[in-house]
Amino acid sequence: MTTPTRLRPLLDQFDHACARLLGRLAGPVMDSGDGTDTRVHPLTDDEYFWEPVPGCWSVRRRTDGPAPRATHLAGGGAWGRDAAPYPHPWPPPVTTLAWRLSHLTEMLALRADHTTGSRSATRAEHPVSGDAAAAVAAFTAGAAAWRQALLSADDTALDTVGHCAYPYGSDAEEPFLDIVWWVNQEVLHHGAEIALLRDLYRAGGRPG
Repeated sequence: MTTPTRLRPLLDQFDHACARLLGRLAGPVMDSGDGTDTRVHPLTDDEYFWEPVPGCWSVRRRTDGPAPRATHLAGGGAWGRDAAPYPHPWPPPVTTLAWRLSHLTEMLALRADHTTGSRSATRAEHPVSGDAAAAVAAFTAGAAAWRQALLSADDTALDTVGHCAYPYGSDAEEPFLDIVWWVNQEVLHHGAEIALLRDLYRAGGRPG
């Protein structure tokens, strides 16, 4: 199927944002932004779990329970992500790289399922990764699934309100093209946050 003209720039933007984020996480080089490659080591477990300030929300073993101001651990399996129902705590808790990457991965995987999959995937069942390598692999898979869902969209789908049935956002009220735009913004801004956390860790956040 031919990609609709309106979708092409958004698809290109998504591909570029994901490639930059994965390069920043996995190395061996990343796009520095000026056309040159910068060496980077793969994300470590220490970085994945690093809490830059006290009271961070993160990814935790379910047996350890949620962080302060969180009410539960979202996700399925032995690990979960700190969460609370609306209205969220104020001021918002600082979240770790693990939290942000898990949030992105869940959003991509579940939106893909609710667009071209079973339309039954839930946060309660979505697996949360307990180490850095698994988290990067899960993000890669989630991004690929969402991209495949985008490739299935024609012009009619782009204009259809509720084409994506993702139950944790405004998808039921928005044309699919607007949801595609929103997902790109999520990848861009959380990707930038993740990159900054890597820089802060490298500059002085190493344990010990």
